[in-house]
Amino acid sequence: MLKQHRFNLQRRSPHLNLNQRAWAVAQAIIDQPEQFQAAVHESDCGAQIVDLGVEAIGGQAAGLKMAEVCLAGLGEARFVPGSLAELPDAVQVTTNQPMIACMASQYAGWRIVEGDFFAMASGPMRASAGKEPLIAELELAETADVAVGVMETAQLPPDQACLKIAEQCGVAPNQLRLLVARTASVAGHVQIVARSVETALHKLHELHFDLRKIKRGAGVAPLPPLSKNDVQGIGRTNDAILFGGQVTLWVDAEDDEIAQVGKQLPSSSSPAYGTPFEKILRDAKFDFYQIDPMLFSPAQVTLINVRNNAAQTFGETSEKLLRESFEL
Repeated sequence: MLKQHRFNLQRRSPHLNLNQRAWAVAQAIIDQPEQFQAAVHESDCGAQIVDLGVEAIGGQAAGLKMAEVCLAGLGEARFVPGSLAELPDAVQVTTNQPMIACMASQYAGWRIVEGDFFAMASGPMRASAGKEPLIAELELAETADVAVGVMETAQLPPDQACLKIAEQCGVAPNQLRLLVARTASVAGHVQIVARSVETALHKLHELHFDLRKIKRGAGVAPLPPLSKNDVQGIGRTNDAILFGGQVTLWVDAEDDEIAQVGKQLPSSSSPAYGTPFEKILRDAKFDFYQIDPMLFSPAQVTLINVRNNAAQTFGETSEKLLRESFEL
């Protein structure tokens, strides 16, 4: 018998339907795994594990679908032409519900550790588990009968990890669906680069801006060359956003408020800007908490005031830094 966890400090909404939406998006992979070069497994406890880049090949289509699961079906991801001649593809993301899609679901805020297994978890199961202060602060917790997560990991999750996730989400193990890919896989690269809007939203939250004022979001970032290992993959995919990400947000606020927060928004506002992220990560001995949180944001952000259509742009992309990171 699973224990039902109660989180008394949070409001829980049965109406967001984030996990149900993501469940439906993931169903497309399960129905046609060969189309996505995926492998679908069932753990001993009954949880579904959808391998899109650990042992399975996965690919670009798998990465786009992972991104849309991360967004809980409240956004779209697609490829558009890239700005670098050597790299034909960039990943574009759009959403009309940016706070819910990005903060309740896409943000990779749940560290999962079980023995030797480690993963960074995204997806709407975060809203069901309610483990993170971010979920409580924005009142984004939900109660659902199913739970869906996306895991950045080099291993398939063991049965004990699946059991614990299901318990923390308050669902039966056979109602848990996990999509997994390692960072250095094609799908892993795509789903991380698809986080341009999410990084802008999280930076705004760090700057204490009311995210309910953000009405729409669109972003694009270049898809880097496939990395040799996961550490290089973390570096390149982050640099794609830090040096090449371009985000547009539609905001319901006064022009002065937009101008004040906007100048703090681009990645270049951080003293750490300009160094390839892989080096920053190694210098920090792989401790993300030692890295300036103000660094994690797109290179360029345009804020459009929905009250008067006035647009203000902050920051700029750097082809030079992208080429250095991508070794072009």
